[in-house]
This record gives sequence, structure tokens and C-alpha cells, in this order.
Amino acid sequence: MAIDYNLVGERLKKARLSKKLTQEDLAEELNVSVAFLSRVERGSSHFNLRRLEQVCNLLGVTEGEILNGTSSMSSNYLSQEFADLLNTCPPEKQKLIYDIAKVIANS
Repeated sequence: MAIDYNLVGERLKKARLSKKLTQEDLAEELNVSVAFLSRVERGSSHFNLRRLEQVCNLLGVTEGEILNGTSSMSSNYLSQEFADLLNTCPPEKQKLIYDIAKVIANS
């Protein structure tokens, strides 16, 4: 699965804003330039894994939340992903997915 750096950047920006940090504040904490951080938030550059871990710790989010929009620690883990998947399926496939999920959930 390819990483969509535009989405990663959007999630980073959202996490930064939720902490009420400016790009300047976060760039200073990370010891990177504001221009680089701006490029990351726009998806034209990206962090290495070490730096991603650092920024996630600073912003209080998990790498999973930033990379794929989900956190296994949240109460609604994959809820949106399941909803999106179901919305793309015709009704007969939705019923099949529901029946399979029901069997798995009840086992």
C-alpha cells in the first residue's frame, strides 16, 4: 500500500492545530525549518521514521493516526474505514460483509 503524503501532511497539520501550535513552534521543537515543515504538511516532503516518532510524541498522536488515519487505541478503530468500504459496495455485498462480520464478532 502506497503512502499518500498529502493525507499524512493534512493529518499532521490537524494534529498540530489541535495542540494550538504554529508551524514556527513545531519547527523549533523539531529543529527543522518552517519551510520544510510547510512542505511536509502540503505532502511534497516527508519525515523519516525517527522524526515521525518524534513529531507524534510532541503532538500526542500515534504513527498509525498520522500514516493511515486510525489508532488501535481509539474506541472507534476502523469505524470510518468500514463505513467507507460499505458505502462503495452494492447492497447484496453489504449484506454479505455484515453476515461475515457478525459470525466473526460472535465467535
